[in-house]
Amino acid sequence: MVVVRSKCKTGIEGLDNILGGGIPRGNTVLLSGPCGSGKTTLGMEFLVNGAKMDENSVFISVTEPSSKVITNLRGFEFFDENLIKKERLYLLDMVSLYARLGMEKKDYKIQEIDPLINIMEDIVKKLKVKRLVIDSITAIAHQLESRVRIREFVFNLGKTLSDAGCTSLLISEVAPTGAWGMTPGVTYSAYGVEEAIADGIILLGAIERKGYMLRTLHVVKMRGTMHSLAKYILDLTPNGVVLVPLLKWGAESG
Repeated sequence: MVVVRSKCKTGIEGLDNILGGGIPRGNTVLLSGPCGSGKTTLGMEFLVNGAKMDENSVFISVTEPSSKVITNLRGFEFFDENLIKKERLYLLDMVSLYARLGMEKKDYKIQEIDPLINIMEDIVKKLKVKRLVIDSITAIAHQLESRVRIREFVFNLGKTLSDAGCTSLLISEVAPTGAWGMTPGVTYSAYGVEEAIADGIILLGAIERKGYMLRTLHVVKMRGTMHSLAKYILDLTPNGVVLVPLLKWGAESG
């Protein structure tokens, strides 16, 4: 008997179509791409859409204060600041997380994996969180010093969030490839271990066509659902993410 898993609808029409209705609930997904590829915007739209559907959603900013995140969000029409006031959308940063750990700013270095995971689990359970985005998992992994510890962290974090019924996007910063003008080939994560553990990979990138640089999206894998393997053009508009099949641009899909 085939068990059909319930889906977490992203609210991004093109992405939900690619995924056959959304991300399987409880999945931990690596959202990978170079700087400027649209990772944070896609992650925030996923959370805001969830909050509008009465699903408590949390954004954890590792590299900048939550106040700056809010300022950037105000430029998008999909963002509703009332969701924060209604306690459907929570924007947290590492200052608040470290405060929960009893650490001061001068001590900002992760020495132990378990306390940080425990804090995230506590947040998810106390706030009854259904959607979580961490921006970025790369910044946390950078402090863990070894691939073994990074693997352990991502595995334990993913299991903890999944067991709590939370669907999560872990933003992964990668070196530019192809049209971004740097390294040839495909890279999914900074340390090469995150993608093997994640339930899904959504890869953002870019191609050059007819003198234009076009952002792209490709769902590499997603456990628990059939999905399109095609590459799509990703356009960042005031209304949010818009996805268009790549071939409609007269471009090859390779």
